Amino acid sequence: MSDQEQEEVVDESGVATVDEEGGSDEESTSKMDLNVAIDDVGPCKKHIRVTVPREAIDEVFEEMLEDYTERAEVPGFRPGHVPAELVRKRFKKELQEQVKQKVLMQSLEQLGTEADLDPINEPNLDLDAIDIPEEGDFEYEFDVEVRPQFDLPDYLGLKIDRPSREIADGDVDAYVSEFIEQYGKLVPVETAVSADDFVTVDIHFSHNGKPLSHLKDYSIRVRPTVRFQDAELTGFDKLMVGANIDETREADLTVSMEADTVALRGETVHAKIKVLDVKRLETPELDEEFLGRLGVDDVDALQSQVRNMLERQVKYEQRQSCRRQVMEKITDSATWDLPEDLLARQVDNALRREILEMQQAGFTTEQIRARENDLRQRSVSMTRQNLKEHFVLDKIADKEDINVTDQDIDIEIMMMAMQRGENPRRVRARLAKSGMIDNLQAQIRERKAVDVILDSAEFNDVPMDPPTENSITAVNRSVCKQVQGADTDSGVEDEGDDE
Repeated sequence: MSDQEQEEVVDESGVATVDEEGGSDEESTSKMDLNVAIDDVGPCKKHIRVTVPREAIDEVFEEMLEDYTERAEVPGFRPGHVPAELVRKRFKKELQEQVKQKVLMQSLEQLGTEADLDPINEPNLDLDAIDIPEEGDFEYEFDVEVRPQFDLPDYLGLKIDRPSREIADGDVDAYVSEFIEQYGKLVPVETAVSADDFVTVDIHFSHNGKPLSHLKDYSIRVRPTVRFQDAELTGFDKLMVGANIDETREADLTVSMEADTVALRGETVHAKIKVLDVKRLETPELDEEFLGRLGVDDVDALQSQVRNMLERQVKYEQRQSCRRQVMEKITDSATWDLPEDLLARQVDNALRREILEMQQAGFTTEQIRARENDLRQRSVSMTRQNLKEHFVLDKIADKEDINVTDQDIDIEIMMMAMQRGENPRRVRARLAKSGMIDNLQAQIRERKAVDVILDSAEFNDVPMDPPTENSITAVNRSVCKQVQGADTDSGVEDEGDDE
């Protein structure tokens, strides 16, 4: 009970309230004889109805009443000598609320101990809508999402194809060129559009002649593919090369089957693209001053760092490929369904985790953007698979007694900070603020579970496909619906400011 509530009782009734800090021990109430009914009401979801007998409620009430009576200070009575009936009358509302909270808490704790539920999250109980009747038993009910029940498949001794690729000097040079673009400047040109130029465009999207959305004054790099949040435009470079300012080019693109706008999934959308201006990227020279900004002594040191980064990316791709194969093998039997509302809540969470792994592997901002839109276009199916993988790996981690230490998290944060040239404290603060520390901990635990599987696996090395992100431009916009404020957003202000 708050101080304000206490003052109100004094003013209205002349009865001083009790000090709740000295409340009775919650363990003093004996075990309740609960009547519990549990029904399956959907994939990984149960409906629970709990009945608390009157005797248990009365026992809690009498404990609360005795505690109030011992500590109440009422004018005209010595502390500890206030009649119980007077306390019952004066503090009726407060007693009822205290009893409700304790009965609910104790019954839920007992339910968690006695029933084999393994919930994913807290039950959706509306406490304000629950009241304990003055007579008879007390009944309440709720839905709760629970972990799926399944038997672990055989996960040791799997045969895995491991993609492998040696980092060549050309790979290093190409990455250096792409890396220093982040420090480049966009310079207007009067010539026609060339590949890799940046075009500022107005795009009107329509479906069957009806307007859908408008992308205004947006800068897009001319590359083979433009990847929107819910569609892709292939052949963008061929479409735009040779265009001049004020020219309009037109193209069709197909909406992703997992777009938020369900009615347009798989539909063809028409785009009218008007060129407003053309800019070309001028990158800095690899001179002593610029190398100093990067924190390296010379070009050889930069190339050495880049080679190490590319090797980490190869390991990332290897891990992702091996993990996919492992997951396919161990989730073949995971035929259980998942609640759609759980999937909807986890879509952004799964996306954040994937981006976090790419940051740890040292991918550039533009590479992450390109893959982020690809992930968004298949976010629902990806999340469904990721959740199933999570439950299987979590069970393996339990079986293998895998834990994550503070040192594990510190090492991961240190690696991320080094790769992005940031202070580890800043990285930790940003992760904590965005709620991604828990993602990081779960990610490390699952990775350790995958390592257990991979340590016993038999590998067959196969050629790795070269990276393709530099052929894709990501546009953080939907073609199906207008984003509030998007008509005034200029998109990429300057590629040199990404970092």
